[in-house]
Amino acid sequence: MPWTAIKARLRRLLPEPDTLAQNRWLRWLGPALHHPRLWHMSRRGIALGAAIGVFFGFLIPLAQIPVSAAFAVALRANVPTAVASTLVTNPITFPPVYYAAWKVGGAILGEAGPAPGRAQAEPPPAEASGNWLQRTWASLQRVGKPLVLGLAIFACGFGLLVYLLVHLGWRAQVRFKRWRRTRAAAR
Repeated sequence: MPWTAIKARLRRLLPEPDTLAQNRWLRWLGPALHHPRLWHMSRRGIALGAAIGVFFGFLIPLAQIPVSAAFAVALRANVPTAVASTLVTNPITFPPVYYAAWKVGGAILGEAGPAPGRAQAEPPPAEASGNWLQRTWASLQRVGKPLVLGLAIFACGFGLLVYLLVHLGWRAQVRFKRWRRTRAAAR
């Protein structure tokens, strides 16, 4: 499917800015939603929107979509791309991504412990005598630092990677089109 057909199909699927401005949940954004860069399919807007979405998709587990949309509006990135790219973490990818982030963070911090949720061979006496809430809180504290560090690394690294890949892919596509046109004109 040619790129122009894909762009036309995406434009048909996207809501009109006027429709969004009349939405009661988005009305507070007012004129900010009418900025043309938020809806234009440009290399910079798409790349920045995808990077913002991936960044917040990895960084925060809840409210990814509104936060990425707000940052896309503030940075004048493509809003639909920012919202769609938050789906990099979804109910299917959530467990492996968070486990990998925990492992990466633990490796960097030098903390090698049992995986979250797995029972230790012999629990320490202080945890055994505490109630369920205290044990859960202690487990979250043990997992928290490596997980947050790993998620921050994933968010920054994959956000930058997506930004660069979109830019390079867009440039390659433009050069290929130009090459095809000059080749066709030479015949």
